[in-house]
Amino acid sequence: MIRLGGPIHAEYSTPEQWVAAVQAAGYRAAPAPVGADADDATVKAYVDAAAKADIVIAEVGAWSNPLSPDDATRAQAMERCRTQLDLAERLGARCCVNIAGSRGAKWDGPSPDDLSDETFDMIVATVRDIIDAVKPARTFYTLETMPWMYPDSTESYLHLLAAIDRPAFAVHFDPVNIICSPQRYFTTGIVIGEFVAALGPHIKSCHAKDIILRDNLTTHLDEVRPGTGFLDYVAFLSAIHALPGDVPVMLEHLSKPEEYTLAAEHIRTVAGTLNIPV
Repeated sequence: MIRLGGPIHAEYSTPEQWVAAVQAAGYRAAPAPVGADADDATVKAYVDAAAKADIVIAEVGAWSNPLSPDDATRAQAMERCRTQLDLAERLGARCCVNIAGSRGAKWDGPSPDDLSDETFDMIVATVRDIIDAVKPARTFYTLETMPWMYPDSTESYLHLLAAIDRPAFAVHFDPVNIICSPQRYFTTGIVIGEFVAALGPHIKSCHAKDIILRDNLTTHLDEVRPGTGFLDYVAFLSAIHALPGDVPVMLEHLSKPEEYTLAAEHIRTVAGTLNIPV
């Protein structure tokens, strides 16, 4: 089963207001409703409200650069990852998600060092450090798939799972982020199918976007709103729906609330043709 979710574009100060905002958007999954500074009573109140309303807390973002070449930035990122993983554990969220990080100037940008064996080993070490510090029992630390850093493919994610060797390390699937060539672009359904077939039991949450290949040289791939690109949503939703449990599929990176409404409508329409509840 799929649980559609996305950012909440409404102010709230109580669990009841948060639940109302999630339901008004038609979502059954949502990002973390509170930050790491929330006290235990507040966290429990939101967890209880989510359970009562049948809302899954899908993700806690740990967005930062644990591989930064700057010592201070790297240390701050590692601490943020530990703190956010602890928050995910307190909330019982499906996962805490970050990217692996970059050894370049931009935290989420490409660097010639990012696809090296040395960087692979650094990722293994940082993820182990984060997980071992928190020792989560209810949630998982995950790395979002990316086009120019590990994990960038089914194969590299499988290698990371084996190398990190921690039960609390799992998979976050963003199919758009691994459609990084014309060859993958024209076979998105195959790419998605192969990824889910190999890694499905480890997938804890997904991101829902879309992608379009422009016709100007050389290769230009742009992220766009779901329904306005080429991603095979029939293959994506079918593959995720077939997984055990109920996997969150989270909208992101849109600039206006109305764009989220249109994106959700597209996903619901495709899911409806497949008789998949979202």
